[in-house]
Amino acid sequence: MVPAPGAPEDRSGDREAPAGGVYDWYHRGLALLADRHADAAVTLLARAAEAEPGSRSVREALARAQYDAHRYPEAIESFTRLIAADPADDYARFGLGLAASRAGDLTLAAEQLALAVAMRPDRAHYARALREVRARRTRGSA
Repeated sequence: MVPAPGAPEDRSGDREAPAGGVYDWYHRGLALLADRHADAAVTLLARAAEAEPGSRSVREALARAQYDAHRYPEAIESFTRLIAADPADDYARFGLGLAASRAGDLTLAAEQLALAVAMRPDRAHYARALREVRARRTRGSA
């Protein structure tokens, strides 16, 4: 298969590059995510992230897809990368907190959710998630 102009060369040897370019992969990945096909979205968005590692929108969409696909360790890594690039990213901290909670790391979850709440106290869902994690930690230590 001849890659589309501007599409990255496939170096994997065992898989073909999807049709189109990064922009197309990103939008198709978002559509798959919206249609609840998180695993397929992860595959496409990971490809886009490989081609455009500095794209925050691609990285965020990938992290969301990983979370929705129950790939919590991968989502933790992706959200952590977003925070490394922008420590003031409240949404990435919220996502990291949720992923850590699902992965069972309630300490990390509480830390990140508390930071997200401090950054955006107007987001009720941030505070709700923090309360739930703190309650789980309390039940676990009792």
